[in-house]
Amino acid sequence: MSTETILSVRNLKKYYPIEGGPLRRVTGHVKAVDDVSFDLARGEVLGLVGESGCGKTTLGRCIVRAIDPTGGSARLTIGAAGTGIDLATAGKKQLRSLRRHMNMVFQDPFSSLSPRMTVRNIIGEPLRAQGLPAREIAERVERIAGLCGLNPGHLSRYPNAFSGGQRQRICIARALVTEPVLVVADEPVSALDVSIQAQILNLLQRLQREFNLSLVFVAHDLSVVEHIADRVAVMYVGKIIELAPTERLYRRPRHPYTEALMSAVPKPDPDLRDETIILGGEVASPANPPSGCYFHPRCRYARDICKTAAPPLREVEPGHWSACHFADELALRGVEDLTSERMAEP
Repeated sequence: MSTETILSVRNLKKYYPIEGGPLRRVTGHVKAVDDVSFDLARGEVLGLVGESGCGKTTLGRCIVRAIDPTGGSARLTIGAAGTGIDLATAGKKQLRSLRRHMNMVFQDPFSSLSPRMTVRNIIGEPLRAQGLPAREIAERVERIAGLCGLNPGHLSRYPNAFSGGQRQRICIARALVTEPVLVVADEPVSALDVSIQAQILNLLQRLQREFNLSLVFVAHDLSVVEHIADRVAVMYVGKIIELAPTERLYRRPRHPYTEALMSAVPKPDPDLRDETIILGGEVASPANPPSGCYFHPRCRYARDICKTAAPPLREVEPGHWSACHFADELALRGVEDLTSERMAEP
């Protein structure tokens, strides 16, 4: 994996207005993505995790401009010595030329494919939008389809002739046919059976290495993320609250919310189910978050300062960032700690 930064996200925001009253005046905002910053290296896989509704999907769509962000920047570097281009503020004409450098794999392979198009036309559509000649389109479609496990006989069929796993292969082929440098995969295996999930994950890993892709992998299953990601960013109510290399995060989390997520990772020993940390209360509303640390109403380590002062995302050790006032003090348990404790019991 290269150390070259290919995507630099700074203070990215996506706010949805709340309207009320007879005049439909704006009375507030839902802060789906709230001041998010991170860097992504060329060839790196960044896992983006958190509970449902935390803003993972919205962040991914803002990065590739599937939806327009409210503020901030997402600067994409193209070419070995290219200059960064801000995707968040790019105009329609510039954005159209940038589309071939970035793409997205959606969560539901059933609704993300047109039932009126053949597989050949679905995979080739991004190339036609770029104005490539028909011969080149045909060659690239067959090549990428083969890499994704689709044979030539599949190309003349329609999506309803395929299973969920095969449809996701079609979605992956469509995302990679333009040979992008950045792909956002929005929970690409959550709608699939467990046995098929492993096949798609292995396919993504192989293609990511072959194409040297930079991949933002959105998921809520931490077992899946551990398998594929180089680093993991944990989101809570629109914010990144922890960011670290995968092995380090799973071994020693530095935020209480991450510790709770780690305790819920499925383990082979059924006795370890008792170790799951049950969080009290409910997830804070992005329309009306609590003061101070958003997580403090559910945190068993919370103190007075957590209720009044919002902790910044800071580097608590090289490469490990946490938004917790007491990240240096707390001895939080990771997946390995929970497992080894149980194994050590007589």
